[in-house]
This record gives sequence, structure tokens and C-alpha cells, in this order.
Amino acid sequence: MDRSVWFQASPEGAKALGALHHFVSKGTGLPSLLTHLVFLRVSQLNGCAHCIDIHTRDLLAEGMSIEKLVLIPVWHEARHLFTEQERAALAWSEEVTRVSESHASDDAYAAALAAFGEKDLVDLTLTIATMNAINRMGVSFRMKPRAKA
Repeated sequence: MDRSVWFQASPEGAKALGALHHFVSKGTGLPSLLTHLVFLRVSQLNGCAHCIDIHTRDLLAEGMSIEKLVLIPVWHEARHLFTEQERAALAWSEEVTRVSESHASDDAYAAALAAFGEKDLVDLTLTIATMNAINRMGVSFRMKPRAKA
């Protein structure tokens, strides 16, 4: 079934979501590589092929090794490849993306706060929330990845 091209059907909505994406991509103090790491992990959790394709390419362009990139879904088992801040961002990304299950526990919040501080934790959470919103649009409207066979 063909689905609507959501950003053509609602350009005002796309512009609003795009503005938030621009803020979390360019307007925070978070490192670009960390932002793309969060974008990719959230997209993996949500199963958004379009976004997984994009953010995998972004991380490669940022210089992330293939060895590290392919182990992001199992980062808990490959902790040594990720910095303390990356591990904290990945854990918080999973906690917030699965908020209906996790309820953003006090323990998870305390760990994320210790790694980021108040302002950066808010910006990180906005980053996670933004990618969750974009994933929901991508999955709901079946946006295709750019990858070719």
C-alpha cells in the first residue's frame, strides 16, 4: 500500500519538526558524533529503516569505525568500545524511548544526570524525543532507506 508523503501533505508540520531537528543537531553543546549515535540507537529501537540508513552513514562520515558501529545494538556487551558519556547516552536513549516500560526510572535519571549535567541532559532528552517523533513519522508513512541492493 502506498502511503502519504507526510512532509508534502503537511509542510507546516514538517517545518516545525525540522526546526526541532535543527536545534538538537546544531544548537546544543552535545558533540555531533554523540547526537548521531543517539539518533541511530533510537532509530534501531523503533525499527525505522530510513533513519537507520541515514544515521549509519552520518556516523561513518564522522569517523566511527565499522567495528564499533555494528556493535551499537549490543553496546552493553561491548562497553569497552564506548566512552563513559556514550554509554550514558545510549542507556538514557533506551530508557526514554521505552518510557512506557521504564517510566524513566530515578536510577537511570541519576546516572544520566551525573554523566551530562542538567542542561546537557535536557538537550539529550530533546534529541531522543525528536528522533522518536521522526521515527514515528518514518515508520508510519513507510519512508524508504536510500540504500541500494
